[in-house]
Amino acid sequence: MSSGPWAAPPRASHRTSHVTDRMAAEGLRVLAVAERESSGPSGDRDQDERDLILLGLAGMMDPPREEVRTAVEACRRAGIRIVMVTGDHPLTAEAVARRVGIVRVDHPTVVTGAELDALDDTALDRLVADAGELLLCRVSPEHKMRVVTAFQRRSEVVAVTGDGANDAPALKHADIGVAMGASGTDVAREAAEMVLLDDSFKSIAVAVRLGRAVYQNIRKFLVYLFSHNIGELAPILAATFTGFPLVPITAVQVLAIDLGSDVLPALALGAEPAESDVMDRPPRPRRERLFSPAVVRRILFLGGIQAACVCAVFFWRVGSSGIPFADFTAEDPVYREAITLVQAGIVISQFFNALAVRTERESVFHAGLLSNPRLIAAGLFGIALMAAISYVPPLQSVFHTAPLTIGDWALLTAVGALPLAADEIRKARLRARHAPRPEGEAR
Repeated sequence: MSSGPWAAPPRASHRTSHVTDRMAAEGLRVLAVAERESSGPSGDRDQDERDLILLGLAGMMDPPREEVRTAVEACRRAGIRIVMVTGDHPLTAEAVARRVGIVRVDHPTVVTGAELDALDDTALDRLVADAGELLLCRVSPEHKMRVVTAFQRRSEVVAVTGDGANDAPALKHADIGVAMGASGTDVAREAAEMVLLDDSFKSIAVAVRLGRAVYQNIRKFLVYLFSHNIGELAPILAATFTGFPLVPITAVQVLAIDLGSDVLPALALGAEPAESDVMDRPPRPRRERLFSPAVVRRILFLGGIQAACVCAVFFWRVGSSGIPFADFTAEDPVYREAITLVQAGIVISQFFNALAVRTERESVFHAGLLSNPRLIAAGLFGIALMAAISYVPPLQSVFHTAPLTIGDWALLTAVGALPLAADEIRKARLRARHAPRPEGEAR
C-alpha cells in the first residue's frame, strides 16, 4: 500500500496507473482512497468527487481455496468449459484465473463490459464460439444476461454461479443457477436452482460426478434387466420354431428369476460407485435418450449371448437323450432336467452379466470385482435360491425342476461367464479406440 496525501499531476497520475496495474496483476483488488475538504455532501456525486487528493492505494486479496484448481481441472477433463465473468479489473481477473487453472495460455481472450457493448448479437455469438479461454471483466448484470443468452443460442447447457443481487438475473436465466449459501444474498439464493452450502467450487465438480454416476447406474440397471428378458424369450421362440412340444422355461420359473434372482442385483447396481473415468468423458448430447442406440446395442449384445447359451444348453440336453421331440411329456425326467438347466443358466449368466454391466469402458477387473460387495452378495443369493429350487423337494414340485449334477453346474458356469468375457473384449476394443494419441501422431 502506498500512502501520503498528494495531488495528482499528470506524471503522478501515470505512476498511479502503473502501480494500480501492477497490484491488479498480482491478483489484488485495488481501492483508491482520496479526500478533500467539504462542508458536507451536496447531493451531486460528480461535484462531491471533484478536486480529490489521493491518499493511497489499498490492495485486497481473497485467495481461492486450494481445492479449486483440482476441481477446475476435473471440469476441464469432463468437457466443461469455464468462462470467468466478473466485475474486477482485467489484470486482477487474469491473475486469479491463472492461479486456479481457468487460464493456461499466454494470451487469453479478455473482453471488458465496454467492449461487449460494442458487439452486436452476431459478433457476441462468434466471440463465445471461437474464444478458447475467455475472461469477461468489468461487466454489468445486463452483460451477464447477454453472455448466457449467447451460449444458449448455441444449444449449450449453461450453469451460472453467483452470490450477489446483481447475479440474480443471470442465475434465473441460466439452465442451472448455482448460488452461494454461506456468503450469497437472499436474492441470489431465490433465483438459483442449486445452493452450495459450503461456497466451494469443488462441490460443483462433485455434483457433476455424482450426476453422471446416477445416470450411468440407471442405464446399467436397464441393460441388466432387459438383456435377461432376451434370454428368457429366446428359448421359447426357438422351441416353437423347431417344433418342440413343450416350453423350455415355465411361467413360474420366469417369475422366480424376475422376482427372486434379479431384484437384489438390480438394486445393488443402483448403488454402484462412479467409474474412475467418469470425469474423463465429454457431456452427453442434450437430447440423447435414456434408451440410446448404444444402450440398445449393449442389451442386444449381452442378451443375445445369454439367449444363445441357454438355447444351446437346453437343446443339447434334450437332443443327447435320443428321445424324439414329439415323445417328450411334462413329467419326463430329461425335460425337467433341461428346463432346470435353462433356469439355472439364466441365473448364473445374470450373475456374470451384472459384473459386466458395472462398467461401460473400464475393465471390471481393474475396477475391482469386490468393490461392490452388495452386488456380489445379491448375485450369490440368487444362485443359492436357484440351488434350493433344484434340490429341495417341495420347491421341485412347485417349479417342476430336477437336481443338477456337479458337471451341470460346471458347464453352466463356463457358459454363463461368456457374456462377461465377450463384454471385456468389447471394452478393451473401445478403450483402444478412444485412447489418446501420442503427440505428433497423424490423425
